[in-house]
Amino acid sequence: MEKDIGKINKNDTTDIVVRVDDFGGRKGVTIREFVTSERYTGFTKSGVRILAGDFPKFKEMLNSITEEDMEEEPEEKAEELQEGQETLAKERVPTGPEETTQSEKAEELPDY
Repeated sequence: MEKDIGKINKNDTTDIVVRVDDFGGRKGVTIREFVTSERYTGFTKSGVRILAGDFPKFKEMLNSITEEDMEEEPEEKAEELQEGQETLAKERVPTGPEETTQSEKAEELPDY
């Protein structure tokens, strides 16, 4: 059983397709890239599959995202930068045990 839920255009040749399917006898939600080109038309390996048992957690995580979370911050123009300023933020190296790195922060994500 396959049921296409919807698609989002990624670029001229690629869409992101969301579907409910039964792969290997296990029901789940698949979010995968679909390419249409002269060389190949079909799904790619790029994507993810959420099993039916994990879907409530996945849905809860998506629903926790607010519109404010998705607002883009205005970019600074290069001309507006003052001397000595940099445009890219550099990851800070921890100097003591009380500081955490970016990878350690990722491990602190809530478990749904």
